[in-house]
Amino acid sequence: MEWSSFFDDDFLTFTTRIVIALLLAGLIGFERELKNHSAGFRTHILVGVGSCLMMLLSLYGFESYVDEFENVRFDPARIPSYVISGIGFLGAGTIIVNGLTIRGLTTAASIWTVAGIGLVVGAGMHDIAILTTIIVLLSLVLLNKIEKENFNKKKPYIFQLKVRPDVKLQSITAIFDEKELRIKGINIKKQEQDHNKLIIEIDKGQKYNRTELIEQLSRNEEVLQINHKF
Repeated sequence: MEWSSFFDDDFLTFTTRIVIALLLAGLIGFERELKNHSAGFRTHILVGVGSCLMMLLSLYGFESYVDEFENVRFDPARIPSYVISGIGFLGAGTIIVNGLTIRGLTTAASIWTVAGIGLVVGAGMHDIAILTTIIVLLSLVLLNKIEKENFNKKKPYIFQLKVRPDVKLQSITAIFDEKELRIKGINIKKQEQDHNKLIIEIDKGQKYNRTELIEQLSRNEEVLQINHKF
């Protein structure tokens, strides 16, 4: 068998597009990897290259059948549409819900976007793929700093308390009232038979001694453990 018959006439085109998808997806994945997110360098590369492969299959994989049989009709947009809708399961796996805190939404969105970049590269639209990658990287890097400096100031302080099942909320909220702290929200979740999780949010901007508050909460017999996020 001759090598010329093994490789497709468009093999160079396929290779170029897959390599470009690898590089662009890898750049976004590298940014996520630097911030220790669950879906990082390898995940984004696999999504980008896999999407590009599916687009190449959609565009070139069925040409021989279409040319050979007149009654064969194929919609090249069908496979990409399934890629975009199907990638949601992978993005959902990166989202972590911990009480009132949700993490991983940005990473899920980046995976979905990388899938789109892979499809666009597979279709040969290199210029728009590069532009999109630049925009995504700028959004992840620059907007993250702006968000931390401005919007995070409005986010509440969160206290996560491991408490006894028969806890009396009044005994705990009284400690916050004593410190003249406004409670934004309270949520209690059943965990195990011997304890529940109590989540208390207080607005930022309130002045108080964090160490004294934690010590006072820990002295309460109904509180077994304290975690706090600021």
